[in-house]
Amino acid sequence: MSFVAITSAALLLTACGSGDPDGTDASGVAAKSDEVPTTDVVSAVRKDDAAAKLLPAGTTGLTVAVSVGGTPPGTTYLADGTTLTGQDVDFTKAVARVLGIRLKIEQASFEAILPALDSGKYDFGASNFGVTDERRKTIDFVTYVNDGQGFATRKDSKLAKITDLKQLCGLNVATGAGTTFEATLEAGKHVCSDAGKKAYRVQTYAEPSAIWSSLQQGRSDIVMSTINGLRYAVAHQQGLKFLNEYHRLDVGFAFKKGTKLAPAFQAAVNRLLSDGSYDRILKKWGTTGSAIKESRISPPELKD
Repeated sequence: MSFVAITSAALLLTACGSGDPDGTDASGVAAKSDEVPTTDVVSAVRKDDAAAKLLPAGTTGLTVAVSVGGTPPGTTYLADGTTLTGQDVDFTKAVARVLGIRLKIEQASFEAILPALDSGKYDFGASNFGVTDERRKTIDFVTYVNDGQGFATRKDSKLAKITDLKQLCGLNVATGAGTTFEATLEAGKHVCSDAGKKAYRVQTYAEPSAIWSSLQQGRSDIVMSTINGLRYAVAHQQGLKFLNEYHRLDVGFAFKKGTKLAPAFQAAVNRLLSDGSYDRILKKWGTTGSAIKESRISPPELKD
């Protein structure tokens, strides 16, 4: 597999870690091959009447929007080229089984999903959406994992652990369009001018393959993305190194503000936590470091 071919749906999403938080170890990643995990961790999930009763009256099916990027643990395709799989897909299907509802999965670009929720085009989104205070102004969330922002670069780079955005001054930073990474980088640009240094340049891409291509070809110096996605890339491709976790975020199903669906989804996630299904999903995707203890509705953004 070429360097450019390492594409991760997680690169277009938002956030969290597994394994050693500061090292380059990628042992928490699901597989050391390019094969997509196929273990069935959903069909054994059973309906929970108590959770189902929390749904708005008459709810029998819902439409979810997902963003497809390329490789696990993000949303991707099985070998048939049509069947969607990934950590978000497994959690979404498992919750639907707990609630006893039909699920219609539609694909959409990552940056288009949240704006479309208010219009009712989708009932909810499931694409590793990080819970931020800015997003909570217009979106409701039900958390199901904890992920975070991190950095990776080429192995021959002299860059080390990034603890302050001033370390990026003068560099080209590649990231996904419409993500929390882009927002974090744009909001922090002033740290360079404040320190009398040349600002870093934020390079945004809609396609994950373009992110890695820019790094390979030297047009970018560093990549900012999800910790799980970066660890997967490092585990599956020579020439990369994971630098560190930068900022953790809870990740949740996204709904339009004021949704009546949140209590049912929260109860469903907590049911998965209690019956063992939750652990099986994380183990399948090698993301046990992203486990939460309980689901919450639109919690405040995690602070470092």
